[in-house]
Amino acid sequence: MISRPLPLVFLAGLFSLIWWLSNQPLFALHRERQRISNLDLVLGEKLPSHLNYSTSTPSDNHDFYSSNQARAFCQAHGYEVFVPHAASGERKIYDLVMVNTELDWLEIRLETMYDHVDYFIIVESPKTFQGGNKALIVLNNWDRFQRFHDKMIYHQLTFPEWFKPKRPWDYEDLQRDAGYDQVFPQLAGRSAPVLGDVILVADVDEIPRPETLFLLRTCSFPARLTLASRFYYYSFQFLHTGPEWPFPQATFYRGQRTIRPNNLRAGIGGIPFLRDLDKGHLSNAAWHCSSCFATIEQFLNKMASFSHVWMNNEYYRDKDVIADAVRDGKDVWGRKIDTFEKIDKNLDVPAVLLRERNKYKYMLDRSGKSAGFTDYP
Repeated sequence: MISRPLPLVFLAGLFSLIWWLSNQPLFALHRERQRISNLDLVLGEKLPSHLNYSTSTPSDNHDFYSSNQARAFCQAHGYEVFVPHAASGERKIYDLVMVNTELDWLEIRLETMYDHVDYFIIVESPKTFQGGNKALIVLNNWDRFQRFHDKMIYHQLTFPEWFKPKRPWDYEDLQRDAGYDQVFPQLAGRSAPVLGDVILVADVDEIPRPETLFLLRTCSFPARLTLASRFYYYSFQFLHTGPEWPFPQATFYRGQRTIRPNNLRAGIGGIPFLRDLDKGHLSNAAWHCSSCFATIEQFLNKMASFSHVWMNNEYYRDKDVIADAVRDGKDVWGRKIDTFEKIDKNLDVPAVLLRERNKYKYMLDRSGKSAGFTDYP
């Protein structure tokens, strides 16, 4: 009997399909293309009609997105240039961010991203993730951010009747989704979302680089894009030795099909196979500095709000224990998986930290008896 060549033909076809997919922008395996470099913003500024998007005209916007330079810029990262859906020709960026007590971080975020974001949607909860009452820190200090008010949308979290929390994560999930579920339906006029508008989902200390924001506004990207962050601890003096921090995330508005914030961040929702096809990864796209506080009191407040109850016991709340760990670049909770490389005089930081070194000294240097804290010893 003559054997049939069908299996070989099938395998050849399958490998050909895999090779073709691997060279498409959505599936590209060339990770060097999926990385932000310090040249990106320089290149972006050379594009025609590099605009202040709050004052640009529809003609300017359409000219920008139809330019050969914009197309080449996006293709350098494995993406196609975005095609605007709005009559104005613009693509807005919404930054959905949760804030607890981190006012310095909110100010750093606004300073760093203001020129590249259209609306900062700030959701604040009157409760900790443990369900206890807490002050509305952002609302009580609203005047501090007056120069950014034209782009800030503040929302105090409301608790629906159906909300019956059984675990601390339920409070966090509700607050994260509220930026979309509770705020977006209220937006009108220019602030209302249009198909294709960019949505960022982040904690306040996960800050996308300006270069990343320029790319997101200019290029088409996967619906589940991870903006991988340089991962620092306590200050920008201690770089985590492990992989990049796999947050924040970016998606785009698709009406009823928009990926809700918690599903986007957790990588859940939708049909698993299609969900995986929607995923993308952009390396060196942001900064993340965990537990970077000016005061011990802020550190303790953060502990009290943790979804992980064990991390808030009395031993870990000892001020000397906290200061020693921060000064030496050691994990407060003794987790062996978390180790750090010390980088003195680090320049790869949000620009405002270098402009205002005295104000944000604790972000750059934790040496000395005080470990950089203003309320210790």
